[in-house]
Amino acid sequence: MVYASSGMTRFEEGTQNLNIWHNLQGAAAEYRDATIDWLGSAEFAIQACSILASFLLALIATAIIRKSFAGVFEHPTAPLLSFKLKLYNKQDYLRPLLNILFLGLAIELTDTLLESNLLLHFGQSIAVSILLYTMVKRSISNTILRRLVLWVTIPFAILVFMNWLDTLTGWLASLSVDIGSLEVSALDIVRVAIFGSVLFWLGKVSNNAGKRMIRNQADLDIGTREVIAKLFEVGLFVLIFILLLQIMGINITTLAVFGGALAVGIGFGLQSIASNFISGIIILLDRSLTVGDHIQMEDGQSGIITQLNMRSTTLETYDGKDIMVPNEKFITSTFVNWTHKNIKQRYDINLQVAYGTDLHKLFPLLREVCIAHPKVLSGPNYPYEEQPDAEISSFGDSGINILIEFWMEGIDDGANRVGGDLLLMIWDVLNENGVEIPFPQRVVRMVKDPDDSAG
Repeated sequence: MVYASSGMTRFEEGTQNLNIWHNLQGAAAEYRDATIDWLGSAEFAIQACSILASFLLALIATAIIRKSFAGVFEHPTAPLLSFKLKLYNKQDYLRPLLNILFLGLAIELTDTLLESNLLLHFGQSIAVSILLYTMVKRSISNTILRRLVLWVTIPFAILVFMNWLDTLTGWLASLSVDIGSLEVSALDIVRVAIFGSVLFWLGKVSNNAGKRMIRNQADLDIGTREVIAKLFEVGLFVLIFILLLQIMGINITTLAVFGGALAVGIGFGLQSIASNFISGIIILLDRSLTVGDHIQMEDGQSGIITQLNMRSTTLETYDGKDIMVPNEKFITSTFVNWTHKNIKQRYDINLQVAYGTDLHKLFPLLREVCIAHPKVLSGPNYPYEEQPDAEISSFGDSGINILIEFWMEGIDDGANRVGGDLLLMIWDVLNENGVEIPFPQRVVRMVKDPDDSAG
């Protein structure tokens, strides 16, 4: 009895599957026949001819416009060079734009004649996709970002021009899940992902353009430009964060609770980050450091400031290394800014010559050596105290100690390497003039033992 029942169940399942298969075949056949009938209908012929006519009209109109305005579409020359250059670089947009325009006119003309002009809408969406692809390819150089924008904008354009957007958004809104008292739908996730990506991309582009424009203001000193640029960056991303919260549907008043929790977090675990951030703001405001300054830290590390960030400052050494210094160090420790107020620096060279040296002849030679170096400051344009000089510093055990002083613009290192060149030039002058550099000498005198003489 059980076996018969089991066999009956399998038979019924097989019959049901067979009926489903026959139904699918029937539906496919009906769809095929309907498609064939539609392809042979006057409605399809009118829409296909309209698409072809729109494409040909776009080609003809493009050729006429380029011929009529040949001066614009040829390689631009003065006057109005920048304006002509922009038009010249955008000439590839002309034919897709005209194609979209003519397809739109065809849709308006056939809207009352045909029951459905779906093919025309599809053709217009393809034309819009081609235009978007051309624009994105020309304007975005980053490969990953370009693909992301294309995968978002082109499907969105197709959905809009095919009138499928409302249907899709309604279906995504129906897919929701409750998280506590908050209802999250698939539409919310997609909207946040798309608009969030667009907002942060626009923020990055606007930030780079804004900071570049601020830093090009020659009327402001470099410290003021950096302060304004950093404040602009912080304000812009705060605005983007607030807009993103609005898109997510989060009430801004709820940020009071978040702000309290964040304050507690800073008090316990983020003290160092908060300290560096506030120190960075203080440095930017008091302008004790600017890009291009040569800094020597208390621990001996030194380099030129290449970046002033909100958390750290980047020092580039002459051997190509980047030192990331937390901003807090510039507030709590001592450092030397060699070039902040005055890029001119004074350097000393010490040497020793024998006591028999003619100093009245040697000093002019040493001054001429310093003047001969192109990076040493000399001449009537500089005050007396900045002229190269050579003088006696002291009398030593083995010779006379000579002090050579010279001034230069910048730090004696890297591209401004001066000290090593001067030492070699001084060595050559001393050898050419027979000047002796003494070295310590010791005289050993043998004292005779009195006992030996008595014996």
